[in-house]
Amino acid sequence: MRRCVVALRKAALFGLVFAGTASAGSASAAEAAWTASKCGAEPQAPAVKAATVAQYNESVDRVTAYEKAARVYNACVAAQANREETAISQEASARISHVHAGSAAVQSHIAASFQTLSANLAAASRKLGHH
Repeated sequence: MRRCVVALRKAALFGLVFAGTASAGSASAAEAAWTASKCGAEPQAPAVKAATVAQYNESVDRVTAYEKAARVYNACVAAQANREETAISQEASARISHVHAGSAAVQSHIAASFQTLSANLAAASRKLGHH
């Protein structure tokens, strides 16, 4: 009976931990083509059989083994995703910096042109006596 209570607690905890991960990605599941190719195949959840005590105990063992494998796989996926997201972010940041530098150069050039034009117009106005 103790094994049953422990298994139920583990299953509930496991469900809570992975529910957040699964729900976060389900909104765009149809669009998701990315896979963590370096992590191997995702472990498959076992079927739970509970017609007898022996089947139940075997199910607890299979769920426990799945939980361990799924946690390892999930950690690998998260790490690979983090590495790829970081690389994408760094690339985007470099591209943004390039665009920003170009934009800032244009703005500086235009500001300098306005200053020169304003100074020329002021000088011409003084020369012509139109203060």
